[in-house]
Amino acid sequence: MTSPVSVGGDTMAGMNDTPDRTARRLSRGEASEAVGHLGWRFVLGVLRTHVAVTSLGQALEAATRATAAAGDNAGDHLRADARPHRLILSLQTASSASVTTVDTRLAARVSAALRELGLRTSPETNTGDEPGSGRSVQLLEIAIDALDVATVRPFWKEVLGYADEAGADGPTDPLVDPLGQHPAVWFQHMDAARPQRNRIHLDISVPHDEARRRVDAALAAGGTLVSDQFAPAFWVLADPEGNEACVTTWQGRD
Repeated sequence: MTSPVSVGGDTMAGMNDTPDRTARRLSRGEASEAVGHLGWRFVLGVLRTHVAVTSLGQALEAATRATAAAGDNAGDHLRADARPHRLILSLQTASSASVTTVDTRLAARVSAALRELGLRTSPETNTGDEPGSGRSVQLLEIAIDALDVATVRPFWKEVLGYADEAGADGPTDPLVDPLGQHPAVWFQHMDAARPQRNRIHLDISVPHDEARRRVDAALAAGGTLVSDQFAPAFWVLADPEGNEACVTTWQGRD
């Protein structure tokens, strides 16, 4: 069992100096600013970072150390995806599906704990000796266009085995995977039927400082720019046959 980690006189194991009930929900800008220097990024309502490792065992060791750093808050805030060449860590206050002051403080504690193992939190997944090309941390959403969102939403909830997001259980609200394994689904209202246009498109949510590079790469690969009217909140792109995808960031949404 990993021993408690001390940073600045605070013992991380068992840390619960700011209970969730007193946590302050942060704006998108506040959340991004609070963790950028730590190698975390605010993406789609979540703080996310990547840790390069050399084995699954090291990834699990790092996840254990991160859990110890989060202390009593781990179960309600921290999520880990361990693989042989990487560890992806996410922080979010589950009860409100938002980033709070607790999450940003935990990001600092987790990063400090991992530095003691000689590991680094970074938004880039191509650090270390990982084979293949890398990219930034990101999250994926599926958007479904519908004339009557309240009517189609129950079907998608049941067929996917999805659930309501915390604090968002209305008839037109998004749906999420309760296990956190698959993309969220949200519904975009249409004023009129568009039978000659795709009615499902992908939203790729990336860090604000990655978006421009991702858009340029997609255009260079044969895509077209449909609209940048709402950039940097989102760019609408299309493949050579007109199928659409949006590259989105937190900016321009507060």
